[in-house]
Amino acid sequence: MFKKVVALASSLALSMLCFTGCAQTTNEQQKTEDKKLDKVTIAEVTHSVFYAPQYAAVTKGFFEEEGIDIDILNTQGADKTMAALISGEAQVGLMGPEASIYVYNQGSDNYAINFAQLTKRDGSFLIARDKMPDFKYEDLKGKEILGGRKGGVPLMTLEYVLKQHGLKIGENTAAGEVNVRTDVQFGVMTGAFVGGEADFTTAFEPTGTQLEKDGTGHIVASIGQDSGEIPYTAYSTTKSFMNENKDLIQRFTNAVYKGQLWVQSASDEEVAKAMQPFFNDMSLDDLVSVVKRYKEVDAWSKDPVLKEESLNKLMEVMKEAKELDKEAPYKDIVNTDFANNAVKNVK
Repeated sequence: MFKKVVALASSLALSMLCFTGCAQTTNEQQKTEDKKLDKVTIAEVTHSVFYAPQYAAVTKGFFEEEGIDIDILNTQGADKTMAALISGEAQVGLMGPEASIYVYNQGSDNYAINFAQLTKRDGSFLIARDKMPDFKYEDLKGKEILGGRKGGVPLMTLEYVLKQHGLKIGENTAAGEVNVRTDVQFGVMTGAFVGGEADFTTAFEPTGTQLEKDGTGHIVASIGQDSGEIPYTAYSTTKSFMNENKDLIQRFTNAVYKGQLWVQSASDEEVAKAMQPFFNDMSLDDLVSVVKRYKEVDAWSKDPVLKEESLNKLMEVMKEAKELDKEAPYKDIVNTDFANNAVKNVK
């Protein structure tokens, strides 16, 4: 009898163990399913500390909180970023809104729409070969600068600043003109400068700080600080993707805004640590210094709303550079619904 009771108890225990184990397995499977994230690839125009709120939004888990798994593709140029977006290689592009203006004016039906602004001024710095603590823009007379891709905002903003300081742009350096070169691709400008080409170049961080560390260049001016506020970089997606994925775009914008809020309240060191996984070839001290530099020039947008007056300023810069014959309607290439909803609902 005793043996039968033991056998029965063992059988019951085994059944309970199986039931518990099966229940745990089911719960774990459910949790895994609940945690399934929407994959979004961001094509970024360049890889830079300039985009600190984005990287912080990834490492602090803000995208994951919104049910999104982020993959970042570095394209090295707005034209390549737009190509990745239009082809579907990326769902979201991070670049200057000028790219969406060009595509819209070409008559494309599936043009890119800007839905969240990330930075509010040019993030590039003017780099000289030697230290120039008393630098003035008139020091550029008769000099040569590597300016970037023709039609790109870095070049247009640089030329805008030069003209605002009364400088004449042209190839006759003997007559005091500033020769702004556009024949060197953005991605290889630094190497060309270090190799001896031109008297000055422009560079984003962390490149500027690295040049100073190597003793091959010295930051003498902030182009963004001297040009004023413009919507320098914004997130965009195609018209068709936006129409078909409104909820996803809203959650993406929420995560971006969370990153913007966090960066505003965090210390330089906290922001640097949050970005370090994306810049593991840089020391923490270097990251802290470049974060401080971008905070000093007030480079990052406080919220993701791209305002009409800001876009108009950008188009003014483009027209000054003779790169824009026809303005694109704000209401067509900008959608602020997602940004306004994020500001209203994200705390």
